[in-house]
This record gives sequence, C-alpha cells and structure tokens, in this order.
Amino acid sequence: MSDPTDDRTEIERIDKEHVFGTWSYQSEVDPTQIVDADGVRFTDAAGNDFIDFSGQLMCSNLGHAADRVSEAIADQADSVPYVAPNYTTEARARLGEKLAEVTPGDLTKTFFSTSGTEAVEAAIKIAKFYTGKDKIVSRYRSYHGATYGSISVTGDPRRLAAEPGIPGAIKAPDPYAYGSTMDPMESLEYIDEMLMLEGDTVAAVLVEPIVGSNGILVPPEEYLPRLKEIAHDHGALLICDEVMAGFGRTGEWFGSDVFGVTPDIMTMAKGLTGAYQPLGATIVTPEIAAHFEDNMLTHGHTYAGHPVACAAGLAAIETYQEENLIERASETGEYLGEQLEELADAHPSVGEARGVGLFRGLELTKHSEERVPFGEREDKVGKGSTVVDEVAAAAYENGTYVANMINTLIIAPPLTITESEIDEAITSLDAALEISDDAMIA
Repeated sequence: MSDPTDDRTEIERIDKEHVFGTWSYQSEVDPTQIVDADGVRFTDAAGNDFIDFSGQLMCSNLGHAADRVSEAIADQADSVPYVAPNYTTEARARLGEKLAEVTPGDLTKTFFSTSGTEAVEAAIKIAKFYTGKDKIVSRYRSYHGATYGSISVTGDPRRLAAEPGIPGAIKAPDPYAYGSTMDPMESLEYIDEMLMLEGDTVAAVLVEPIVGSNGILVPPEEYLPRLKEIAHDHGALLICDEVMAGFGRTGEWFGSDVFGVTPDIMTMAKGLTGAYQPLGATIVTPEIAAHFEDNMLTHGHTYAGHPVACAAGLAAIETYQEENLIERASETGEYLGEQLEELADAHPSVGEARGVGLFRGLELTKHSEERVPFGEREDKVGKGSTVVDEVAAAAYENGTYVANMINTLIIAPPLTITESEIDEAITSLDAALEISDDAMIA
C-alpha cells in the first residue's frame, strides 16, 4: 500500500518498488519521471523544464531532437529489427566502414556490443589474445565499466565491492595536476618503471585520453604520445577508452585526436548513437585484425551488431558530419570555457575550471590555497550528500541539470547547445555556487 503522503507520481512509485537504481543504496533512490525532451531541454512529470548541461550521463551528444536518428531507428525496426550476428545488414556494414573513416589513423575493424562496459570488455580480451599476455595497466582516477573485467580495470572506488575481480589488473597514477603531489609527466615515468618491473607480462595500457567521470582531467599535450611510446617500448598495446570523450565532445572526433595519437585499440559508446540506442564498439588496427584471421576471436553475444542500434549509429555519425557538429562543438566550447573561467574567478570555492571543447569540469574546494576538497573519493560509495551534491541540487532547482562526481561538476551539454542556452545555465550555476562559497573554511 502506498503512503498517502508520498508525492511521487504513479510511475515513480512503481519504479521505486520494482526497479533497481544504479550505483546507489536503494533506500536513497528517488526516481524522477521524465515525460518530454527536446533539443537541450527535458521536462519532468510536474512540468519543470531543465537545461541538460551534462548531456544526461555525458552521452546525449546530439541532444533530444535528432530526427534523422529517430527515423533511422523506426525504419530499421520496420524492415529488419534483428538478425543473428552471423548475418549482416547494410546498417552494420556501413557503420563499420564509417567508423574506419572517422576514427584516427588506420583503425579499421570493429566489434559491436551494446555498451561502453562491453566495449572495454572486448578490448581487454582482444589485447590479451593478440599479445598472449595477461596484465592490463590502467589508472586510479578512471572509470571503464561495471562488468567484472571493466570494473577490475576501473580505478575509482566503485571497483572495491567487486574485488578481487579479474587477475592482472594493475593501477598507475594519473595526470592530475590540481590534486596530486606528482607532476603529470612524472606519472609517465612511474608507468615506464612499472612496465619495466612487470617484465614482458603486460598486454596493454588502458586510459581515457581525457578522464571523464573522475574529474575531467586533461593531460599535457605531450602526455598521450609519450604514453604510447612507453607502452610499445615494453611490448604493450595502447587502448584508449573514448566512451565519454568521443564523438565531438572535445571539439574533435575523439579525445585521441586532441593529442594526435592513434591507439592500437579504441572503445566507444555513448555519443556513438547520441544515446538514442545502446551501442558499443571496439575498433582495432589492421595488424590486430589480421591476427584473428587464423586465430579464433573467442568473444561474442546475441546482440553483437544489432541492426536497429547500428542504424542509429550510422545516422548519428551522418548527423555529426552534415550538421558540422564537431566544428561547432569546438567553437561553442571556447565560449563555454570562457564563461566557466569567469564563474571560477567570481567564486572562491571553484578551485579549478578545466577541460576542452564541450567537455568541462569545475573542481570545488574548501580552501583554494591548500586545495582542500569538499568531496573525497570514498564519498562515491558512501551514503548521504556532500556540499558538491548540494550545489548540483541547487542548480537543478534553478532549472539546470549538472552531473557531479566526487568533487567536480561535470559540464558536457549536447553539441547543439547555443551561447544563449549556455548563459542561462551559467546563471543557474552562479547562484548555486554561493552554497559552496559559504561552506569554505574561514
């Protein structure tokens, strides 16, 4: 029997009772019913309208009105909604061809899955099969997914409940200039020594070119090229997880493009379809692809290359190209960066504004000189709320949805956002940041 004082909608009550919330204590789950979405805005059941300043989970790159993608989904579902992976469709073949076109360098052959976590899972297995080695080096401030392989190579505290996880997952330091005692380039020397001490046992080094949900960490320009050299010097591959940074988010097609690097293996999801369908992809170089001509690729699943999802992916990439959204993200991203810098100057609790393109973060601090964070890593798996949560909640009350992870507000709006919509969201954040300003250490 429902509580008569419960002001949830019927759908919210049903969802609360029958559906698990993700990454949460179920007692704290409070789902909000969304009834409409258009452009960069979405509307809840109470009629409240919000600017989507984080692209939901940093995935709605095309916003909520990509008609070409919606039509492609409907057309494919009407013609061939599903075939087993041993068959193909035009959508799957054309999307594979298109990814070879837009990804950096000579990346050429793709395995399709249904999510970023599955794309990483495929990358781990492919790297191990190809090299004959067992270990994967990743970094502490990272998120690579929720399955046992991908959560094992994840660095943030969400991995702890799943440990020991798969064997051979080793963590390295991050290029985190603001919150670490180690210089970003010094962290490379650390990885170099790690690989030397591990001997010839490491299959790959796995990184987000620009760290996403663990703080929007942008390394120095020379970091990723040097990391690839280090990996290759020790007989390891470089895997770039582009699940969050890909498809225009950085003002380039991929985060790797920002640094002029072609990884050996790249993983994708989220912006691949603009989140209109669940689709992941793992693309490899010709050398790695050739290995599996006469060595079995012992990996697969029922929905590999799902026709409807692939149709959405193909239409999404065509939309990015025809509407020049990658270039637009670069230009609009410069404006966003300027506005966030002004916001940081106006609020002492903003320790650092960082990012590229439309992939930005505001890191908050209790004490700007000593860089004391409001949120700690353990808060990601703890109960209750932090000051950073309160700032995000206040922005939401002001009509702007912004995601926050640990100590950083993550700003990753749809690539279609306008300068006036950015101004509107910045006004909401400006008011919300008074909360963190007031909570600073005197």
